[in-house]
Amino acid sequence: QEEKLWRAVKITAYVLGTGLLIFIALVNTFSWYAQNTWDILGRFCQTRWLEFYYLFEGDEWTIFLLGAGLVPSLAFWCFNGVLMVADVTGKPAFITRYRIQLGKNDPVDTKKLRQAIYVALFNQFFISLPMLVPMFSVMKWWGNTFSKELPTFRWFLVELSIFTLIEEILFYYTHRLVHLPLLYKHIHKKHHEWTAPIGVVSIYAHPAEHMLSNTLPVLTGPMIMGSHIVSITAWLSLALVITSISHCGYHLPFLPSPEFHDFHHLKFNQCYGVLGVLDYLHGTDTAFRKTKAYERHRVLLSFTPLSESIPEVPKRAE
Repeated sequence: QEEKLWRAVKITAYVLGTGLLIFIALVNTFSWYAQNTWDILGRFCQTRWLEFYYLFEGDEWTIFLLGAGLVPSLAFWCFNGVLMVADVTGKPAFITRYRIQLGKNDPVDTKKLRQAIYVALFNQFFISLPMLVPMFSVMKWWGNTFSKELPTFRWFLVELSIFTLIEEILFYYTHRLVHLPLLYKHIHKKHHEWTAPIGVVSIYAHPAEHMLSNTLPVLTGPMIMGSHIVSITAWLSLALVITSISHCGYHLPFLPSPEFHDFHHLKFNQCYGVLGVLDYLHGTDTAFRKTKAYERHRVLLSFTPLSESIPEVPKRAE
């Protein structure tokens, strides 16, 4: 019996030891390849940045205007251009079958769409763009925004986390502020003309709201951190695309869920934030959590629309 036990111990030690060695070897190999890829990508980005920097002869205002103004705007309009084609034509069906509020904007009212585009362009050119002027002065004061050396990707991830936290806090409270009856009537009601929003509506707002609630929360993080212009460009582009996704009206596969903010447009008094953390703490998502929309509020990892896999309860069954 002791011999069998000893033999079992040896076999177990052999299997576990071999498995451990293989695991260590694989981890080391993966780590080496990951680090090597990371280094190559870093060198590539650094080289391209220096080429871009010298192309404009180190003209910091031009670089800032392109990075903080032009590139994010192009990201916004390119993404929303695709969505608007689907909104107006109903094609491609691959997009429209993922509509959240079924039967709404099918197709979109072109008159309302043109108005939304005009307001969005006005806000970008006459609100967001002028706000870049004081931001440029702040970034110049920090002194490292236009450094020839790029920040590391790890540091950018740290900054991204801080930017997101600052945006969540500022957007939540300024958003609740404009929902006060007086401010809602004269300012925020414009944005809520769309109870079933589309992507471009993300910046369809009264100029005062666009400055206070849309733009300031996004710009504050980079100004506090004294971020590099490349980090600012990536963050502003990402922020504009994500807010477009939140308003787009489609729960598309592999993209962040827009159910949370879509529900806000439907009900007005729920889901004020971006991440939902402050809504949970303040109890401003309690009604949302009782709905099918809450069950659908996740990243769709298949090609079956969540409106089909998690349908609304028929009214007769309620």
